[in-house]
Amino acid sequence: MPLNKPWLAQYPTTVPKTIDPDQYENLIELYEDCFNRFRHHPISICMGVTHTYDDVDKASLAIAAWLQAQGLPKGSIVALMMPNVPQYLPTMIGILRAGYVCTPINPLYTGRELRHQLNDSGAQVIFVVDNFAQALEQVVDETAIKRIVLSKMGDMMGLKGILVNTIIRQVKRLVPKYNLNDPKHEVTKFPDVLKQGKNLPLQKIKTTLEQKAILQYTGGTTGLSKGAVLSQRNVVAAALQSEAWYRPITSEINEVYINMVMALPLYHIFAFMLSLLGMRSGYTFILVPNPRDMPGFIKTLSKQPFHIFPAVNTLFKGLLDQPNFEQLDFSSLRITQAGGMAATEQTAARWLEITGCPMIEGWGMTEGVAAGTANVITDSKFNGTIGVPVPSVDIIVIDDNGERLGLHQAGEMCIKGPNVTSGYHNKDSIDEFTKEGYFRTGDIISMDEKGYITLLDRKKDMVLVSGFNVFPNEIESVMLECDGIIDCAVIGVLDERQGEAVKIYVVPADNNVTKNTIKEFALDNLTGYKCPRHIEFVSELPKSNVGKVLRNKLREKHLADQG
Repeated sequence: MPLNKPWLAQYPTTVPKTIDPDQYENLIELYEDCFNRFRHHPISICMGVTHTYDDVDKASLAIAAWLQAQGLPKGSIVALMMPNVPQYLPTMIGILRAGYVCTPINPLYTGRELRHQLNDSGAQVIFVVDNFAQALEQVVDETAIKRIVLSKMGDMMGLKGILVNTIIRQVKRLVPKYNLNDPKHEVTKFPDVLKQGKNLPLQKIKTTLEQKAILQYTGGTTGLSKGAVLSQRNVVAAALQSEAWYRPITSEINEVYINMVMALPLYHIFAFMLSLLGMRSGYTFILVPNPRDMPGFIKTLSKQPFHIFPAVNTLFKGLLDQPNFEQLDFSSLRITQAGGMAATEQTAARWLEITGCPMIEGWGMTEGVAAGTANVITDSKFNGTIGVPVPSVDIIVIDDNGERLGLHQAGEMCIKGPNVTSGYHNKDSIDEFTKEGYFRTGDIISMDEKGYITLLDRKKDMVLVSGFNVFPNEIESVMLECDGIIDCAVIGVLDERQGEAVKIYVVPADNNVTKNTIKEFALDNLTGYKCPRHIEFVSELPKSNVGKVLRNKLREKHLADQG
């Protein structure tokens, strides 16, 4: 064992030291392998409706054929803006099977955020659920979108879907009015895509592991989100790494079907990686379109056994705070995977007490397809670390000069592996890597003699709200457009529910600017999790000689005010 990789000694005997993504020619081969092995297994349960791997195989082939018939050049970008509904996976896989690149979009994006991703990616087609069509209507004319595929939540739920669509539209009124009838872009209904695609020829596209698969957007320190280019090799590698890591427990589950709770949104990289891990092993996903509806979520969990439960700390805590959560049957639960944000010791202890299943924490990033480090899956105690590097991942710790640091020394975590991106779309990414080719994560860590990593802080000013990256520059640039704000600065502050919350310091023009004015403006222009939860008025902001806001001074002020 190499001395500089002490973590390898911590691996359970059934976990390989490395994985080989080259066992597949491309990502499609991996998906087709899953369909062939688990054809009659259920792949998803959503609102009581079950689909098999065969259903998803056929639907994705129809979507792929329809897309090819639109005449898009090979490698074109297709956007996907949906919550966790049965049509999500067949649409994503259909895009890839057609020879295109998928860019997943947060359905809760405002028009401004949506416009940036569509324009930066150059997407020409978008699949969108009608609940979120209003945001698209606001900006579609300012983008390259030529075709819109409009879906309803219940489009793949048969007769139950008619009821679901009626309740969503007419009872809960969750579909804001929109008008996408415009000759500049063609609108097709999702059921028509499936119907037409079944009768269209599909040209099998020859692709390699080097080609792009996913354009996954993440926050950028310049205030605009950046598209991480994830190749087919990156995606295949992450699937194999995750599967290998889970194997010591999953190999012992003697159930016909293994159910994984999929409450994390599939457009998020953590959930996307988990969907690949699950498909590789024939899992069934319990799809939860709206995990914020806690009573509805608990009702869903009560209807079938669940074996694997991945989530972020916010979601675990929200469930634990529900009075009837502890009445659920946890006898099948074998893996509780925490990721996306730091899990707290208190939440982990409560979870173990109620469910009997220890919470295992890991670390990943968009740029590594959410695979990076993890605690050993058979560990029975929560240790507060993010674990050790997973198979084929190498991690070093460096100082500000790029020099390697030793054990127990705090420095920036840099990562290398077959799952790690080569860079960002439309960006010069050379500075994102060390001279040795390690990706700079911007996270400050220390590593102990066993290879266990403690996450200490973030080098960049990113705020992590419920597992989502939030960047102060973006919020500041938006909030400066609010009438009456002369200047502002954003920091992250500790929050019991979300891990961190956004706090904004505002220099107001006069007394007419109120906290309500600021909150309303934020809600109109930013996705909910980016909106400031704390607002403080100040006469001036601390700045350097060159006028740069000193956020560390604001953090110190916040802590002093709290203490």
